Amino acid sequence: MEDMEIDTLFEKYRGKKVLITGHTGFKGSWLSVWLNKLGANIVGIALEPKTQFDNFILSNVSSFVKDIRLDIRDKKSVIDLFKEEQPEIIFHLAAQPLVLESYQNPLETFETNTLGTANILEAIRQTDSVKTAIFITTDKVYENKEWLWPYREDEKLGGYDPYSASKGASELIIFSYRNSFFNPKDYSKHGKSIASVRAGNVIGGGDWAKNRIVPDCFRALEKNLSIEVRNPKSVRPWQHVLEPLGGYLLLGAKMMFEPDKFAEAWNFGPKDENIITVGSLTNMIIKSYGKGSWKDLSNPEAIHEAKLLALDINKAKFKLNWKSVLSINETIEFTLDWYKNYKTENIRELCEQQITQYTSLWKLRNEN
Repeated sequence: MEDMEIDTLFEKYRGKKVLITGHTGFKGSWLSVWLNKLGANIVGIALEPKTQFDNFILSNVSSFVKDIRLDIRDKKSVIDLFKEEQPEIIFHLAAQPLVLESYQNPLETFETNTLGTANILEAIRQTDSVKTAIFITTDKVYENKEWLWPYREDEKLGGYDPYSASKGASELIIFSYRNSFFNPKDYSKHGKSIASVRAGNVIGGGDWAKNRIVPDCFRALEKNLSIEVRNPKSVRPWQHVLEPLGGYLLLGAKMMFEPDKFAEAWNFGPKDENIITVGSLTNMIIKSYGKGSWKDLSNPEAIHEAKLLALDINKAKFKLNWKSVLSINETIEFTLDWYKNYKTENIRELCEQQITQYTSLWKLRNEN
């Protein structure tokens, strides 16, 4: 199976009933477009999108997804919906995803990211149709000591801020359910394969979240304002949204082929050259955009945010045959293509074109 082509692996999604939590969000909307392109039958549960310019709205995701509003903290509604829809594959992305927001609303962050995750796992446990489930967490689940070498999947979990801690706790919940109810050694008895995935700083078109550098850049650039940068010296592993999503889809396909082999935690990160400072990324965006400036709003009294974090992706490279495709320049080009055209172009077609282009590069560069 290691030598199986991407097209053959992704064909596993055709006709499958896939449930995505958080499909109205940035990553969830892109995943919805990609799975629809692969011929999946998609059900989405989420809260309302945040803005009229979200990728979910502009790609008209609700036209090809069974679009349901549901709060994952509502255990009964989650379980009832799983039993009604009888999904085969789960991608759990619904979350409170922002570090600064977690300082303002810590209890809501913990409820959504821990109890919400537990509710999805319990719904899986009570729904026989579910065979494969991938839980999307974050690179921030690790106890970040801000050392120079990257974190492996078996490193100690932690979390300084409420967001990171809530995601670290969700990984422990996933680990517990996998050991207790979905142990790979007993797959023949329960028939379920459960994995968690951790990615770095994901960028791309359609993200308008507050206090994220790329949305902050384009909001300012559109208004001819100077970009306000809080942590210009912080180092981050930047990757286009299609990079981790491709990894998730590859993992899911391989889990369908060999469900007891891949039910683990996985890191998906970018090329080493994509690990650069916030200030460097801002300069590259300004240069590609053709105009703009930024100002340093660093505040020594600001609430804590990690300055350095990177992931070791060797496990995904060697066990999944996955590797990052896009250079930092290509990552920015893909991202700018969306933001420069979202007011005038058919965004669903643009997303599908980027998926096609990315998949072609994936196949080409994996052969070399």
